[in-house]
Amino acid sequence: MRDELAAAELAGFTGTEHRFRHAINREVLLTDGVKYVADRAGAYWLLDEIALIQSCDKHVAAQEFQVWRLNVNADMSAALVCEDGNDNVVFRKQIPYTDFPGEGITFWFTGNTILLPSEY
Repeated sequence: MRDELAAAELAGFTGTEHRFRHAINREVLLTDGVKYVADRAGAYWLLDEIALIQSCDKHVAAQEFQVWRLNVNADMSAALVCEDGNDNVVFRKQIPYTDFPGEGITFWFTGNTILLPSEY
């Protein structure tokens, strides 16, 4: 399993100095904190899930503000859930296996940008 991502470590990302374009969906941007998570946890697949659904699912794309949660279970399966910011689930996907560290992570998506909550 990869190293844990400490909450205090991620809370240190406030704002962002750079924005990085997603490799496939070039309209989606990533912040410094999100890129750090992807690099540290080997989780570019997670960013792909969020970025690619924007052009594939009109119901998800219609949400101006999205809360994305990856919840990792003890058996290393996971659930990826998108909510509209008001606790209404708009998308859910079961992940049979992941080596994402810890119990998971939360990203926000707004203004075509994936960001950590502390970067908002």
